[in-house]
Amino acid sequence: MNKDRRGWLLVIAALIIALDRWTKIWVQHHIAEGDEITVIPRYFSISHVLNPGAAFSLFTDSPSPARTRWILTIFSIIAAVVVLGLILKMGRRFTATSIALALILGGALGNVWDRIRYGVVTDFLEVFLRWGHWNYHWPDFNIADSAIVCGGLLIMLDALMPRKSPS
Repeated sequence: MNKDRRGWLLVIAALIIALDRWTKIWVQHHIAEGDEITVIPRYFSISHVLNPGAAFSLFTDSPSPARTRWILTIFSIIAAVVVLGLILKMGRRFTATSIALALILGGALGNVWDRIRYGVVTDFLEVFLRWGHWNYHWPDFNIADSAIVCGGLLIMLDALMPRKSPS
C-alpha cells in the first residue's frame, strides 16, 4: 500500500521554517549586530549580520536596495508556490527529490519571512575555509540558506543516480 506523504513533506518544510525562525530570533537577542561568538577558533563562528541581498550576500551592493528586496521577495514567493505545486503533484512518496523540495520550500519561506517583516535577512553562520596558506571567508548564511542548498544538492544527486529500467 502506497501512503500519501505530502503532509509529512509539508511538516518537513514547516520544521525548517520553525528552526530558521528560532535560530534567527536567538541570534537577534543574544548577539549584537556585527558581533560574533567563536565556536571553533579560525574556522567557525556564530555571527549577527543583516543581509539585504540574496543567499551568500549576492546583490548586497545593489544601487536600489528597496527594489532588489522586492524582486527577491517576489521571486522567492513564486519559487515557493512552484515548489509547493511540485510537492502536491509528486509528493505521494518519500523520494530524494520530494524531500529536497520540502527543504527548498521551508528555506524559501524562512527567508521570505525576514524580507517581508524586516526588509533584510538575518545571517549568522560564519565559516572560514583554511588550507595551508589559503584562507577563505565564506559569506555568512542561515538555516534557510542551508536548507535551500541541501535541497538543491539532493536534487542534483538524485538526478545523477542510475534508474532501474522497467521490466
